[in-house]
Amino acid sequence: MRSISSSPCINASANPTPRDKARQIERQILDSGKTASPEASKPTLFSKLLEGAQIPTTPTISNDFKRMKEDLEATMTRQLYADRAPPHHLHIYAHKHNTVITLTRPNGDPLVSLSCGNLGFRKSHRSGFDPAYQLSSHIFGQIQEKGLLPSIRQLELIFRGFGPGRDAFTKVLLGNEGKHVRSLVSRVTDSTIIKFGGVRSRKARRLG
Repeated sequence: MRSISSSPCINASANPTPRDKARQIERQILDSGKTASPEASKPTLFSKLLEGAQIPTTPTISNDFKRMKEDLEATMTRQLYADRAPPHHLHIYAHKHNTVITLTRPNGDPLVSLSCGNLGFRKSHRSGFDPAYQLSSHIFGQIQEKGLLPSIRQLELIFRGFGPGRDAFTKVLLGNEGKHVRSLVSRVTDSTIIKFGGVRSRKARRLG
């Protein structure tokens, strides 16, 4: 005699629904995360090296790891204290007759100092926009040729005077010639002397 069940036997694994598939995928993701977490929490070789742990290696490999550790520490320290380094100074003295540009160390020692006269301009030809433009471009070229860029962490621009060389230097700095120096500028100041009151000025020069 056959036994007849009131409810039909349903095999859920044979025909899973989309909801069951989604739950199964979620369980797989959670299980994989649980199994991978102990491995991910293990310290890496670089972290052990920076902490000073002893790593069993051969003498050649240990020297390589030691050199790598020193390079990493030097790079991290340099990036950490880069903003605290004293800036170099680039003085732009632009008056109506000439333009003088001087690059100095943080302590004030000059590294490069040139004027329009050093480029071959004489007397009244030293004034003007074009000589100052050529001087600014030449200064940036000298800074790169002498290898001074790696030693400059920050650069402070100090303007003095309202001659045509002021605008000429700005044009060169914002152009293609100053792309390597432009990223080093951290501060721009103006040290032009402006008199307020004081003694009587000299008589203005009259020509003709």
